[in-house]
Formats: sequence, C-alpha cells, structure tokens
Amino acid sequence: MHEIEPYERWLKYYDASFDQRSPFYGKEYNYDLFEETIYGYYIHPAWDSFGSETLYLKVLYVNYDQQYIIIELMGEWNDAINNDIMLLKRNFLELVMAEGITKFILIGEHLLNFHGSDDCYYEEWFEETEGGWIAAVSFPDFVMTEQGRFHIDHYIHMGGTLNIEQWRTLHPQRLFELVESMICRRLPD
Repeated sequence: MHEIEPYERWLKYYDASFDQRSPFYGKEYNYDLFEETIYGYYIHPAWDSFGSETLYLKVLYVNYDQQYIIIELMGEWNDAINNDIMLLKRNFLELVMAEGITKFILIGEHLLNFHGSDDCYYEEWFEETEGGWIAAVSFPDFVMTEQGRFHIDHYIHMGGTLNIEQWRTLHPQRLFELVESMICRRLPD
C-alpha cells in the first residue's frame, strides 16, 4: 500500500499546501517518513487525512472561478463503522464548499472497498452543491455496485462514460470539461 501514490503530474498546476483557501494550506510533507496506516499497512505520505482511519484523499486541482475540485481517493470507504462520509463532509467538503466549490470530481481508482450505512450525508452534500454536481470517475465496479445498494448513485453520478481510464493524460481543465459535458447529457432538460 505504501507504493500507491496520488497522481503528482498536476502539481505544476496546483498544490493544496500552497493554496491559502485549502484545508491543507501550509502542510509540510516528509516523503521519508511513513506514519499513516490503513489496517496496519503504511500508506504513502503524500496522501492527506481528513480524520478517517481507512480513507485518505489528495486534492489534485481546484478552480475557484469555475467552482470545481478534483479529488483522488485511496483506501477503504467505510460508512458502516467509521462513518467516513460524515468525516469527509464535516472535515473537508464543508470547508471547500465555503470557498464556493459546487462541482466535485472524485477519482476512485484506489478505492479498495466500500461499506455503506445510510445516504443522509450524501443527500445533504448533494443538496448543498447549489446547482453543481458530484461525479465518481473510474470507481471500481464492485464499489459502484455496493454504493448503488445504498442508493448513493441518486446523489453521485457514476459509471458508464465516467469510467475515464485516460484521465491522467488530460489537463485538469480538460478533464473537468469532459466530465461536465457527460453529466449535462445525463441531466433532464
């Protein structure tokens, strides 16, 4: 697990530790010290914690003018035991939403599992996007299936054309435009 790193090639466009509006502003990374773990397995120090014991994130890009954020996730998303969605919502999402973010691209290639509970925090998050949206890009099929069992797909766009295998080859703005165009096609007139 310690070899799974967040995507780093967009650091030339955005670094959350230098963004005064970011919850991770001023964070100093020690890439020689592996401290965070998931179930006793060390993870790469580039991942950021928001309070969960099993789920970590990395903000890959933010555009405040267009009100979007691209977040990469890693670990086990566990709402049943750890209430990860509550931690994510209260400790991270509400902070970026206070900065005007209404469109969320979640990249989930490194999600290892999902354990659901209820959909209350997802519904709350969805309602607070104020005309925005939430998109799950490249989530594993088994994670989407399990999220569907808990009706999370009512609040987060996922599956189908949002499985964008080549997302790393795109500029962050191009990825946003691609995801937004896909979501606009899904929404009723």
